[in-house]
Amino acid sequence: MFSTKFDDDGNPQGIGLSVWRFNIGAGSARQGEDSGIRDPWRRAESFLLDNGTYDWTKQAGQQWFMHAAKERGAEQFIGFVNSPPIALTKNGMAYGDGSGGSNLPKEKYDDFAEYLVTLNEHFAQSGIPFDYLSPVNEPQWNWSLENGQEGCPWQNPEFAKMQQVLDSAIVESGQDVKIEIPETARLDFIYNGDLDGRNSQAQYFFGKNSRVKNLPSLAKKVAAHSYFTTWPTDSLIHHRREVRKSLAAIDPDLEYWMSEYCILADNEEIRGNGRDLGMDPALYIARVIHADLTIANAASWQWWLAVSPYEYKDGLVYIDKDTSDGKVYESKLLWTLGNYSRFIRPGAVRIGVERSDNAQPEEYMRSGILASAYLNEGGGEAIVVIVNNSEEPREVQLNFAGYNASIHLTPYVTSAESDLERGAAISSGEIVGIPPRSVVTFIGTL
Repeated sequence: MFSTKFDDDGNPQGIGLSVWRFNIGAGSARQGEDSGIRDPWRRAESFLLDNGTYDWTKQAGQQWFMHAAKERGAEQFIGFVNSPPIALTKNGMAYGDGSGGSNLPKEKYDDFAEYLVTLNEHFAQSGIPFDYLSPVNEPQWNWSLENGQEGCPWQNPEFAKMQQVLDSAIVESGQDVKIEIPETARLDFIYNGDLDGRNSQAQYFFGKNSRVKNLPSLAKKVAAHSYFTTWPTDSLIHHRREVRKSLAAIDPDLEYWMSEYCILADNEEIRGNGRDLGMDPALYIARVIHADLTIANAASWQWWLAVSPYEYKDGLVYIDKDTSDGKVYESKLLWTLGNYSRFIRPGAVRIGVERSDNAQPEEYMRSGILASAYLNEGGGEAIVVIVNNSEEPREVQLNFAGYNASIHLTPYVTSAESDLERGAAISSGEIVGIPPRSVVTFIGTL
């Protein structure tokens, strides 16, 4: 998941993930079956105990993995909260009562902020300070018992107040960490949505009437989840155009991060149920990534989950659902994400791609050729990612405007037969075949 090394044949050994999200648990694990969360794999420990003290040995597995990610090259770390600690919630549970209001009483906002600042200080002392703290996750859902996992709804005014309190705690502590918001459950909740008090969040938190947009600790970016907005193709395109248009209207410098997605789709092309280690989900996700980056203009793209025990299309790597033993299974989805993450590095800039067929997304998004291009920081390395969703090989010719000299390009192919396998180098201007049902990344030095 993290390696940026090559083997002796020049093939990448890993996908070079650069961002790692750490789930700050609410404590449902210590309640066991009394937590109401039937699946123990969905219960989480909490560092904050009922008596107000901290136990930093909790979440040992997640702590180990975060340090392992750091050692292997991950560069950014985000601490995200599904629910405030059960020691602070209204009902003493890690989920709400179904009313849609926050499960954190207002008199506990200061305690919650102090908890997050204390936690960040602890991890900074252990060598991994968080770059971002994300205090709220998918506030549009009611997160009641029926959801079967930790979660907490928030109304926009509640969320704004929480941001103010947390910002004050961060500023007072002198910590260098930013608040990441709003982690909307769907893209349309950024600009519209159908829930009173929990929609139009970009305008509410960053628009001209916002009470929080100038908080010194608030990251100037909107984080959202791509769930339920990826099908049909017209919907995929529409939502992302609206995201980009709405953010540009508020502030041209306001970033957009796609901070969570897995295949929850249930449509004529793909279903979320059932593991599939092959190319079907990989190509579906390649199209979503392409749309999020090129249409919505996302500056970061993050997947849920890295490691999954489930019979679901939600893992890069899968494991047997066994707490003491079992096998590990890699997926084509892992390597397809690597066609982006391994080569498009932090600090890269997306550059324009002009098509000789002048096709629009509505024409090519489902079964045609998808192409996007990037310059890594410094501008000396160009990256072109091409997705061929069709059953037939397709020919393309890559030309770099403004460069007279031939540019040598090395392809890396993910397909049913290949996992980021290095191919023979070509020169710009050559016609090259893109294998059927594949994702190919070309790397060239300018």
